[in-house]
Amino acid sequence: VQLQAFGGGLVQAGGSLRLSCAASGRTFSRYDMGWFRQAPGKEREFVARIRWSGSSTYYADSAKGRFTISRDNAKNTAYLQMNSLEPEDTALYYCAAGGPWTTVAFGTDPGRYDYWGQGTQVTVSS
Repeated sequence: VQLQAFGGGLVQAGGSLRLSCAASGRTFSRYDMGWFRQAPGKEREFVARIRWSGSSTYYADSAKGRFTISRDNAKNTAYLQMNSLEPEDTALYYCAAGGPWTTVAFGTDPGRYDYWGQGTQVTVSS
């Protein structure tokens, strides 16, 4: 499956962005989808994950209450709605496809994902 992430940009603190991840190729609905981010000089970190069916989601503590992951299997697209953005959220955001997994922890490990998008930059100014 090929993934393309877009929707990033420059936003002031407290603002919102919605990232999209468009998939093509193999059946999108077969895979769990995750969002990760990587800031300069830091390791890639887990942000959110959604099961292939959309039936369950899981968030990093930093994203809980502010970010919402969703998907539309009919459109082969996953989303990350980000509200109340903070300068600490500045990073390159990646979407990824893998699994599916029943173990929640597996979906937080970037090494378990098979397919990655190219990343979209999110910059939050203070």
